[in-house]
Amino acid sequence: MQKTLSEDFLWGNSVSSMQTEGAWNIGGKGLSVYDIRQASEYASDWKVATDSYHRYEEDFDLMQDLGMNCYRFQIAWSRVCPTGDGDFNDEGIAFYHQFIDALLARGIEPMICLYHFDMPLHLAQKYNGFVHRGVMEAFVRYGIKMIDSFGGKVKYWLTFNEQNLYHIPEAFKISGYLSGEKAERDLYYIQHHVMLAHARLTQYLHDTQKSALMGGMLAHQLVYPATCKPQDVLCANQIDEFYNQNLLKVFATGKYSSEVLSYMEHHDLLTVFAAGDLEQLGQINSDFLAFSYYASKTINSDKIPLNTSINFYMEHGVQDNPFLEATEWNWQIDPIGFRNVITDTYNRYGLPVFPIENGIGVIEQWDGEHEIQDDYRIDYHRSHIQAMKDAILIDGAHVMGYLGWGLIDILSSQGDMRKRYGVVYVNRENHDLKDLRRVAKKSYHWLKRALHSNGQAL
Repeated sequence: MQKTLSEDFLWGNSVSSMQTEGAWNIGGKGLSVYDIRQASEYASDWKVATDSYHRYEEDFDLMQDLGMNCYRFQIAWSRVCPTGDGDFNDEGIAFYHQFIDALLARGIEPMICLYHFDMPLHLAQKYNGFVHRGVMEAFVRYGIKMIDSFGGKVKYWLTFNEQNLYHIPEAFKISGYLSGEKAERDLYYIQHHVMLAHARLTQYLHDTQKSALMGGMLAHQLVYPATCKPQDVLCANQIDEFYNQNLLKVFATGKYSSEVLSYMEHHDLLTVFAAGDLEQLGQINSDFLAFSYYASKTINSDKIPLNTSINFYMEHGVQDNPFLEATEWNWQIDPIGFRNVITDTYNRYGLPVFPIENGIGVIEQWDGEHEIQDDYRIDYHRSHIQAMKDAILIDGAHVMGYLGWGLIDILSSQGDMRKRYGVVYVNRENHDLKDLRRVAKKSYHWLKRALHSNGQAL
């Protein structure tokens, strides 16, 4: 029985490009849908973010000092291909070569994610995003170029961040969908085009880069029934099948869930498949199953209107779990749920599991002098890393590593700099860039001890 984590265990940090890079109009970059979003009371614009485009060497030094050996970042599609479907930008590609080389020089394995919601504006305006098959084709073209450019340096790859979000109404915010009725049929077009693009790029990576690994990633939706009432249990099971297992089954077996296909047949949705699509999915061969996990949720079937699509259940039925504490953003903290997700995923599919986003977002302010005493962040990561270790050392799960989310502060997914995940404070606010100085919090020193001990000193 394994008693300690493997010596090659991957510890690190995950981010997206629009939440970190800035440099929105530098180096030949084209506009993305984020670049035109306006600031509001509790949201910054996206033009500077945390300026990692200019400061990544400093950030990498901090990661190296912490003991990190893996960094999952996103290539900004519009930085390397300004319109998304036109000429490639050599200056943008050269930037990511320098970026990757700086990681490798510090002993940090790069993991590339090709898409994290920032659709090139041209494709969103021309095609309405991934609802149109033409955007899927443009994405595959872009992905092939990135694999050809960086495949000799980068071992770990993802196509889409949190791919199951394209199965729920969130898809209309992240897929480049600018107009339309947000109909169920549109949602199924989006999710299928995204999966088909993943299948084609997985096959291309394996055909051309023999040592590279492609993972499938989802935002794991751990949802409990509010009571033991059978209807609550049924709804929780349906959510798990449609939001989690359907995606995992394609990653692991190349086939959509039978339950999901039956639902599509009964609702006249099978027409989203073109000839040969399902055969293409059948070629998927995933190397690992990655996921984000922050909190669990609870579903009350009584709150879901009659005849609601399963994909829309959580728009209506979510309620607080009285047995869990919550953050100020009402994300309910559940480390045991983290263990359950890891163990269940490995038991079902037998593929290596890789949690690549985990963390706690908190409103924090620095007084310019004293260290931020974020014991709550230490408690969160300690309990979740211990839960992961229990899944490995007690339950027998094969886990490749653990990546925290935004461990150097970044803009939140809504553009709100108040919501901070980092063990390093970045000195800016929503409407005041200040000096963007990087400042270690109390949790930095704890995490450094934990990582340098390979997870033993918690």
